[in-house]
Amino acid sequence: MNTHITMKELPESEQPIEKCARYGAQALSDAELLAVILRSGTQKVTALQLAQLFLSKRDKNLLNLFTMPPEEMKRIPGIGQVKAAQLKCVAELASRIAQASRFRNVKLNDPGSIAAYYMEALRHEPREQLLLAMFDSKSVLLGDAVISVGTVNSSLVSPREIFLKALECHAVHIVLLHNHPSGDPSPSEADSQVTKRVLECGGLLGIALADHIIIGDNRYMSFRENGLLG
Repeated sequence: MNTHITMKELPESEQPIEKCARYGAQALSDAELLAVILRSGTQKVTALQLAQLFLSKRDKNLLNLFTMPPEEMKRIPGIGQVKAAQLKCVAELASRIAQASRFRNVKLNDPGSIAAYYMEALRHEPREQLLLAMFDSKSVLLGDAVISVGTVNSSLVSPREIFLKALECHAVHIVLLHNHPSGDPSPSEADSQVTKRVLECGGLLGIALADHIIIGDNRYMSFRENGLLG
């Protein structure tokens, strides 16, 4: 016997799907949008109530989709492996949509556009990630690759791996990016050492390090903009 309380058991005026069909998705609250994804609740709560409970945790808003790991989500009664996966997929879709919409605006000579393109992908990461962005001779973004996960340190970051990736993509210019989980993009001494080391290696190989951008929480720091590339 199905004991889940579904959307259809709610009064029509309270059914998010009906409300979406009538007024558009923009008319739904955050909880109603999540309820549409969750689809069902438990024998004690509706999907809408479950969504409201989810939003009451941790950051107390939609950022929970990014900041809550699946194991933490599953500690909420009514959210199991499937629902946790659905919620994390929604977060990933949101990140990819934001990134796709900014792709055409990425310009090598504009650190702000590069930072904006990678902001959503990096700002919510709980650990530092060093990412390599590669550009051709016309400053078109060719692709990117994660070089390391963890503390960005000159003794751990391998220029060899960075430039092997760059050579594979026939890159002429490269940009390093990494996030500071603290939200503060101010560079550390280790960040400066990594930048100097990669800059020197790039000079020998003829692949220019165009910038090193540190991503914080909705803000960034560019070594080039701050005159720190030498």
